[in-house]
Amino acid sequence: MSVAIVRTVAELRERVAEWRRGGARVAVVPTMGALHEGHLSLVRAALARAERVVVTLFVNPKQFNSAADLAAYPRTENEDAAKLAAVGAHLLYAPDGSEMYPEGFATTVSVTGVSQGLCGAFRPGHFDGVATVVAKLFLQSGADIALFGEKDFQQLHVVRRMARDLDIPISIIGCPTVREADGLALSSRNVRLSPAERRVAPRLAAILFEAAERMAAGAPVDSVLSEAQDAIMTAGYEKVEYLELRGEEDLKPMRRLDRPARLIVAAWLGQTRLIDNVVVTPARIGRGLSVQAAMGADATASATS
Repeated sequence: MSVAIVRTVAELRERVAEWRRGGARVAVVPTMGALHEGHLSLVRAALARAERVVVTLFVNPKQFNSAADLAAYPRTENEDAAKLAAVGAHLLYAPDGSEMYPEGFATTVSVTGVSQGLCGAFRPGHFDGVATVVAKLFLQSGADIALFGEKDFQQLHVVRRMARDLDIPISIIGCPTVREADGLALSSRNVRLSPAERRVAPRLAAILFEAAERMAAGAPVDSVLSEAQDAIMTAGYEKVEYLELRGEEDLKPMRRLDRPARLIVAAWLGQTRLIDNVVVTPARIGRGLSVQAAMGADATASATS
């Protein structure tokens, strides 16, 4: 069994129109390929919510800050197509650069507010590239729902804000991060880690969960953040770009844990930039929900890139 592949907007819209005539609900899962279990969990979640599922594969040059990083990004279309066929995706949309950005293309979608700070501060223009390509994918596919992993929590907020502001009629569903057995968040970039770095990498998630547990128990946010950053560096990471507590619903910085939040990090291990985040719920709101229980849900539920 194989998954059907289309490469033009016209072909994609023709397939979707055919499904619509049959009354099907359509889901889209945007990816840049190099698919792993996190992506496949999104496809499974989509299949549970819609009769037809489109997975998109486009390595978007507009969201890379480095030509070398773009060139090094893994491209594994044949393997990706086989994985999608195995889980039951109905269509792979894999356009080339000229299809997505034809000659004369001159439009950029820019989302302010939630795109500022965190990755937005260290990757200028990145979220403009994300918002632009995702807006196009939503409009090209005409899907009813779209699924994104929560690992890139800021990206999820940017996409939701963009769709809301532009009145694009699509429901956006965030799915929890999928992790390796040792806690490392799945990412297409993990293949760049050396064996020694791979042994160090899981400490990032472990430190996040430990810090979240301390915050939930009432420890001061600032002191926990400072100690967690020191612990990440001691573990063997070269640089912590940011480690912040942000609001779950609005992504605003928090100095006190008085509402549901996310502890969000970006750190460099060798030449690889890793991002992660964990839920932090005040004890009085969570009514005793332990961070260990939250970690279990985070590890076993459905993830991007």
